[in-house]
Amino acid sequence: MKQRKIKFELFILMFVFMAIMGCSKSTSSDNVVSPPAEKEITALEVANLMGNGINLGNTMEAYGHVSLGVDAETSAYETLWGQPVTTKEMLTAMKEAGFDSVRIPVAWTNAIDYESGNYTIKKAYMDRVEEIVNYALDADMYVVINEHWDGGWWGMFGSATSETREKAMELYVSMWTQIAERFQDYSDKLIFESGNEELGSRLNDVDVSKDSGALTEDESYETTNKINQTFVDTIRGSGGNNSERFLLIAGYNTNIMATLDDRFQMPKDSIANRLLISVHYYDPWSYAGSEDLASWGSESEYKAQNDVLAKMTKFTDQGFGVIIGEYGALPAKDGTIKENTVDYTKNILDNSDLYGYVPMLWDTSSFFVRQDLKINDEGLAKLFKDRSLSAQSSLSDEEIKENARKSLELGIAKGKEYDTSYVGPTLNGDEKAVAWIMYNSNDSNVSYSAGDTYDPSSKTDGVVASDVEINGAGTYTISLDFTGTTEGFANSVLFSAIGITNGELLFPGYIVTIKDVTINGDPYKMTGVPYTTTDDKKTTRVNLHNPWVGSIPVEARLPEGDLSSASATVLDNQTLGEVETISVTFEYGPAK
Repeated sequence: MKQRKIKFELFILMFVFMAIMGCSKSTSSDNVVSPPAEKEITALEVANLMGNGINLGNTMEAYGHVSLGVDAETSAYETLWGQPVTTKEMLTAMKEAGFDSVRIPVAWTNAIDYESGNYTIKKAYMDRVEEIVNYALDADMYVVINEHWDGGWWGMFGSATSETREKAMELYVSMWTQIAERFQDYSDKLIFESGNEELGSRLNDVDVSKDSGALTEDESYETTNKINQTFVDTIRGSGGNNSERFLLIAGYNTNIMATLDDRFQMPKDSIANRLLISVHYYDPWSYAGSEDLASWGSESEYKAQNDVLAKMTKFTDQGFGVIIGEYGALPAKDGTIKENTVDYTKNILDNSDLYGYVPMLWDTSSFFVRQDLKINDEGLAKLFKDRSLSAQSSLSDEEIKENARKSLELGIAKGKEYDTSYVGPTLNGDEKAVAWIMYNSNDSNVSYSAGDTYDPSSKTDGVVASDVEINGAGTYTISLDFTGTTEGFANSVLFSAIGITNGELLFPGYIVTIKDVTINGDPYKMTGVPYTTTDDKKTTRVNLHNPWVGSIPVEARLPEGDLSSASATVLDNQTLGEVETISVTFEYGPAK
């Protein structure tokens, strides 16, 4: 008999047996029974059983600590960000729509007066989280609960004051001790997640701790590892089923590439094969994160998605289950599904099927409309239904993987067809070098080919780019015009760089010397000296504004060789303002 079918039918038989024995009543007490069969499965196997997932977004993590205090009605927090009060029917309908697991992000400090040193979670808030957890468990879903953004208290870990850093850990440990105690007898279908995107560089956030920012990148990695280890130790040291519960470890920034960095280390555990790793996927942000009209589907975009998701096998090869805790393409401003959303989503699900990951759609009633109790797009509705555990229960694991491989190949072919509609500079293997300006606006609503893979189709609608082919040493000008976008401008800058694709291969050692930067037609004085470097040993890069660079790389190239004044942020995003146009003129040639 086929492996996945065996597992699925085993669980069906188990629950039928429990029903016959009078153990499967439709009450929350069901969820404190830990089915014996679950004790035999590993983190990789539980990822298989979690199937296709969804987030209950903008709900229990809606942050009202500052505006509502800690004693408001729980529903006031729950509905603060525009979502309805969660009902049992909503979770049941999610299950029927094809979702076998749900992630419930939680802002626990909504109900903690931590500023006064009182770390007790208000009972009503804990009760409400438990009630929603039971809705999901009663619907036969796996459930993940975490500690989400939560107003940015995480920045206390990056405080310049040791006392504040110690208080941050005290709060974290107290919080998880209480959560672990409340849910200690719940079955393995309830999974705890150590954090969210804040475990990483956002430990330096200044939302709460104004003197934060003290951690270097290395120290941020070290602190992230320490927090994750403390999470595991805290849960394992509590009572009941927590000694064996599956635990989900938040990756560094939950960013795939940052989590793959060897500085990120999975925590040690007292029990084998019970840890999973969580990362998020919103690439390219110009498509997934922007509300402006945007398109996706070029061959390079398919390949980029496939390549980065395949890298997470570093963790599955070590026995850690992989959960894509958030992914999705944000709808357009008018609420409609953007072009190619089904293709984008399907390719993520195909990769997940191939490698055994758990994809968990980020949703705030954008796709599954909670008031209507259904998916609002027919294509997505069919896709999610077809990927449910029950829909695939008749297939073996290898059949599922083979179907995924074929579908991924079809995606690449579809991307090649998509590329024929693009008119502009093109590449032919390694024969051409093209220079362009990578750009992401500060609100992420406007972008152009941000990343070392040159993809002029990866842009916000209305952006006009003047990219140039590089034929050797000389002077070149490249530019972007944002006046044709919905807003008519880019809101300052979140990230920008000059890229020369194939530059390192065709012109090794060449240096870019910026001669002139023009913003909105006026000369712009840079705030530092830009340098030439490469991240992938293929594309030459000059950072214009890259705040994620912790230190100037030793291999950076400058005409004079003196790196003391080199900067990765020569555009000042605090004063840049509205950017309608930007152009850069530079000299390109070998080091002198």
